[in-house]
Amino acid sequence: MGKQKTRKFAAMKRMINLKDNRIKEKDRAKPKEKKKKDPSALKEREVTKYPSCLFFQYNTQLGPPYHVIVDTNFINFSIKAKLDMVQSMMDCLYAKCIPCITDCVMAEIEKLGMKYRVALRIAKDPRFERLPCTHKGTYADDCLVQRVTQHKCYILATVDRDLKRRVRKIPGVPIMYISNHRYNIERMPDDYGAPRF
Repeated sequence: MGKQKTRKFAAMKRMINLKDNRIKEKDRAKPKEKKKKDPSALKEREVTKYPSCLFFQYNTQLGPPYHVIVDTNFINFSIKAKLDMVQSMMDCLYAKCIPCITDCVMAEIEKLGMKYRVALRIAKDPRFERLPCTHKGTYADDCLVQRVTQHKCYILATVDRDLKRRVRKIPGVPIMYISNHRYNIERMPDDYGAPRF
């Protein structure tokens, strides 16, 4: 029996270097000229812009009445804990609260179907302010993070760990969450709201 031919996978033809002397001079790649750095020239650095409403980590745009952006699971967990959303928010912050709900969150609740119809009824409450979305798709987390980054006047209400982790990286955005059957707030200036536990 003769030798079996084995196929070589991912075998490439060897290419000649474009700077090789065997290539005609007109087709040959020209060597890059190295520019000497001028030590007396000013160095340009790009510094990230921070909004003028922030005084270090302190957000000066926050103040009553508070606008609280609500996430899907926050509504569901509030129903499980038997908490009235607007009243519990007021108990937490000792001030008037306006719960806001984006089109994405609304679409997310509608997609959940009949099992979460109570959440949908709560979300359609006239006390809730509707925020229209202009972007494509209905992924709520990205929408909420983008909105909170652009406008620093919101408090984000969520129970989602990943979303909390993302929002903690943005300075000046307080996070409202549920713990021991009541609402709590994190990263809020101490002069506002109820004492933290």
